Amino acid sequence: MISKTIVEALNSQIKLEANASMQYLSMASWAEINGFNGVANFFFGQSEEERMHMIKLVKFINERGEKAVIPALDKSKSEFDSLQDIFTTFLESEETVTNNVNKIVFQCLEAKDYTVHNFMQWYVSEQAEEEALARTILDKFKIIGSDKGGLYLFDRDIENIAVNKE
Repeated sequence: MISKTIVEALNSQIKLEANASMQYLSMASWAEINGFNGVANFFFGQSEEERMHMIKLVKFINERGEKAVIPALDKSKSEFDSLQDIFTTFLESEETVTNNVNKIVFQCLEAKDYTVHNFMQWYVSEQAEEEALARTILDKFKIIGSDKGGLYLFDRDIENIAVNKE
């Protein structure tokens, strides 16, 4: 049995994953409308990945005899100034998710709930990868700046990241 506090924390993680999924869907739409099809495909994939993270949590909670709560979602940001703005928002979103994952892991250790702690280790690893990816992409923008040719090549190349993640 999972403590009430940890169930609440896991349910808050469900909401974060769901909000991230919708935020990335909004980013994909913005990118597609603005002609950045590679970036759009990247964020369509990221949106689906976050949805799967949410489902993994829902199933885990329910399988442990508790009740997963499907949340109302926050309104996603839908307007962006640039591709760099999108990827800055991406990093900020991932950092928020990571902070919550870390809080849950800490709560599990305090409660000596090693089953949930073990389950959450997958999220710890996943978040390290996601933050590293976001930072690497933002580093590319430091190199590219506002060079249109560089942005064109970036859009083309990021599609490879989207394909390789699948």
